Amino acid sequence: MTTRAISNQIAFRYRTTDSATGITRETAKRLAEHLGVDETQAIHLALHDLAVKVLPQYEADDGALSAAQVRQIKKQVPQGSNRSVRSSLFDKEPL
Repeated sequence: MTTRAISNQIAFRYRTTDSATGITRETAKRLAEHLGVDETQAIHLALHDLAVKVLPQYEADDGALSAAQVRQIKKQVPQGSNRSVRSSLFDKEPL
């Protein structure tokens, strides 16, 4: 193995019991079999799903809209109940 190949690997340890923070090797094997892939691919699929759910899928823009931009949007969008304009797609604080 080359040094480059080694640096692209990590140690992965299965848990002794299934929990919210990890799974056993037996569960990984069952999951891989159910998906029709090997254990490594099952881990990659799980990490990909987590990345899509947790990480932003695009870079943040220049920040919050200005007051003038919000007024312009409100003028163009029919105002009624249950409608609002968000100044950011990225929650800075939990709702």
